[in-house]
Amino acid sequence: MTSLADLHFDNRFARLGDTFSTRVVPEPLTNPRLVVSSAEAMALLDLDTAAAQADIFTELFAGRQIWSAAEPRAMVYSGHQFGVYNPQLGDGRGLLLGEVVNAQGEYWDLHLKGAGSTPYSRMGDGRAVLRSSIREFLASEALPALGIPSSRALCVTVGDDPVYRERQERAAMLLRMAPSHIRFGHFEYFYYTRQHDALRQLIDFTLQTCYPHCQQDAEPVLAMFREVARRTMHMVARWQAYGFCHGVMNTDNMSILGITFDFGPYAFLDDYDAGHICNHSDHAGRYAFNRQPAIAHWNLACLAQALTPYVEVDTLKAELATLMPLHDAEYRRLMNARLGWAGEQPEDEQLRAQLLQLMQDSASDYHITLRLLAEDDPRARDQIIDRPAFDNWLHQHQARQSIDTSAMAGRLACNPVYVLRNYLAQQAIEAAEQNDFSEVRRLHQVLRHPFAAQPGQEAYATPPPDWGRRLEISCSS
Repeated sequence: MTSLADLHFDNRFARLGDTFSTRVVPEPLTNPRLVVSSAEAMALLDLDTAAAQADIFTELFAGRQIWSAAEPRAMVYSGHQFGVYNPQLGDGRGLLLGEVVNAQGEYWDLHLKGAGSTPYSRMGDGRAVLRSSIREFLASEALPALGIPSSRALCVTVGDDPVYRERQERAAMLLRMAPSHIRFGHFEYFYYTRQHDALRQLIDFTLQTCYPHCQQDAEPVLAMFREVARRTMHMVARWQAYGFCHGVMNTDNMSILGITFDFGPYAFLDDYDAGHICNHSDHAGRYAFNRQPAIAHWNLACLAQALTPYVEVDTLKAELATLMPLHDAEYRRLMNARLGWAGEQPEDEQLRAQLLQLMQDSASDYHITLRLLAEDDPRARDQIIDRPAFDNWLHQHQARQSIDTSAMAGRLACNPVYVLRNYLAQQAIEAAEQNDFSEVRRLHQVLRHPFAAQPGQEAYATPPPDWGRRLEISCSS
């Protein structure tokens, strides 16, 4: 295993120069403490879990020390926010510390969120609060366990520094990781500012570092866009199948890698509601649960626009026309796997829609209902108000399963017992705000293995209590 001191840095993005980012030194936390760390994320850097026990671990990830080979940079980009173009955004509270290369030759960006003000802070303090840092950490590690592509989170640290949002809170830092932190908004920034040489440089860099196989294509930029689009639509199909709401699908929050990125007021569904809005600032419901596939398509059209200097418009339009069918096919595959149906039959679309409508009309818990069905548990019937309609649906469902029973064997492996419900996160946050980090750590451990029932952890598989239903989550951090 590698020690913290021996991490190998190769800061490729920093070498692009000041056109793409600005050198900034982190503003350290006062009296930092480690809240939680991820063994899986540490392993991606070849770090042993014992590294988290060393004082230097907290010092590094609270901004109090910096590796000599690191080169902290705040990235510049723009983006469409709630459908409106914002000409300059950028890392207003985060810094790309550098890129670490592990023993397998894989590159991992180390990005410190909550590191203080930057030239892109837009009058903000550049801080993150404990509440939002814990939420992003938990989601970053819970989603991959469900098979949903995501950025990762190494750890959260908290200090004594006061931060003022709706109320006074404490500053915290999150160390997040991804093979790249390039967003759709990077390309939009250089396109709309007419910095065509820089746009070409960014495209070439992304091809070389993220999509090297596309360089062999007759049209490399088109091949890259096609791959980004495919990954993005497959990711969103997984969101839909597992009831995940991102909440702020602005183009500056969309990863060029097609991974879940920049968590804000996210939520997993509790009661099934196709139009659920998890962000209380989203008054028009632009990012409602059932609109996520269409928004992903819209965002990809924004990326396509930024690539028009290098790909014909009609060619990009033709690619965009393939994306919703691509999403729908992946969503059907995932839902059929959850229901134990092999392949796709002509009646499947109607059967899926009937089940979701029954759940919608009954305010059924999305995850519990699907898990009970996967277990052939008769209590699934208790989740539905219209029992005769459910009995009719169940008869068709059972007949559909009998077509190919081999698909039934994998149902439990794709229907989670545990998901990161908002009320569970809130309980962990409230304890952490009182300096008790045990619940954050316990919840994190449970979510590492979501598909198997864990003895003694039954409380984490229950629907929310009354106080935990429809918690309002904001963008503020």
